[in-house]
Amino acid sequence: MRKVLLLVLLAAAAGGGWRAYHRQEAAALPDFVVHSNGRLELNRLDVASLYPGRVERVRVAEGDAVKPGDVLVELSSAQSSGQLAAAQAATLRATELVQRARAGVQQAQQTVAEIAAYRQQQKVAKLELDNAKQMRREDLVSASELAKRQADFDRAVASVKAAQAARAEAQAAVAQGQAAVAEAEAGVKQATAQADTAASADADMAIRSPAAARVEYRLAEPGTVIGAGSRVISLLDPEDVYMNVFVPNAVMASLRVGDEARIVLDGIDAVFPAEIGFIAEQAQFTPKSVETMSERQKLVFRVKLRVPKDVARRYDRLLKGGMTGDGYLRRDSAQPWPLALEVKLP
Repeated sequence: MRKVLLLVLLAAAAGGGWRAYHRQEAAALPDFVVHSNGRLELNRLDVASLYPGRVERVRVAEGDAVKPGDVLVELSSAQSSGQLAAAQAATLRATELVQRARAGVQQAQQTVAEIAAYRQQQKVAKLELDNAKQMRREDLVSASELAKRQADFDRAVASVKAAQAARAEAQAAVAQGQAAVAEAEAGVKQATAQADTAASADADMAIRSPAAARVEYRLAEPGTVIGAGSRVISLLDPEDVYMNVFVPNAVMASLRVGDEARIVLDGIDAVFPAEIGFIAEQAQFTPKSVETMSERQKLVFRVKLRVPKDVARRYDRLLKGGMTGDGYLRRDSAQPWPLALEVKLP
């Protein structure tokens, strides 16, 4: 027990010594260097469900690294799968209706076209009848042959009359069938859209990671019933690492977005490169968590110092949200960084 207590006291003393060293170091910096303390932060991505459902399985644990598209949480998909199957069946039925309607149009069009064939048959039968009458006058054919030709002509005439009677009905059937085709095709489009929506909903039952990140919290567990829009997993983007510092109004005019900066973290013998990624447009009162150089400096601007992505990716497991440290900026970007603030990576 005494050994543990001794180790704790030594660690506290070391931390205090480290902080005191950097404060002394900051006091010795040239006046064109601006200094403020802050905490390291990683951009948080809260992944939520588009649809309500029951959590079937959580595939990740806190601290796991995930890639874009990795499945984080699976919701029960029985209902969405049933809706998808019903939508697909409706699409098939609508497609069959289109085929039937088209077949009806083709049959009606064929009936309309048949009248030309019947008229041609009538014309041929008339020629054969006239020829048979001439040959009968010359006693070259029998009376029965003439009667046969007359019967053929009468049948052709009757066929033409029947086709003419059916033509108007067939033309109406064509128009009706074309309208039925258009309606059936619209039904296919509607059913296809419903099937696509159902397929998308079914796919969304598997909630995926939107980016390469690290799991911070599991916000839902198997068996939990969640609503639409409920958060299920909280991710941290290891490439989006930054520190918010608060800078007095007196030095704001010299700072620009994109300027170089430096970050020194407590307990790490390193100087990390950074750049100004954001400058607040309005001043605010100094947050209680920020230690200012003078109590008279009440109004400050929030400035975000962003660590380059390649550096953040390289030190993914070292840089953690909440780590305390100091941010350094230059009033004059033409001045070189002091030796103590040259980039020094672990």
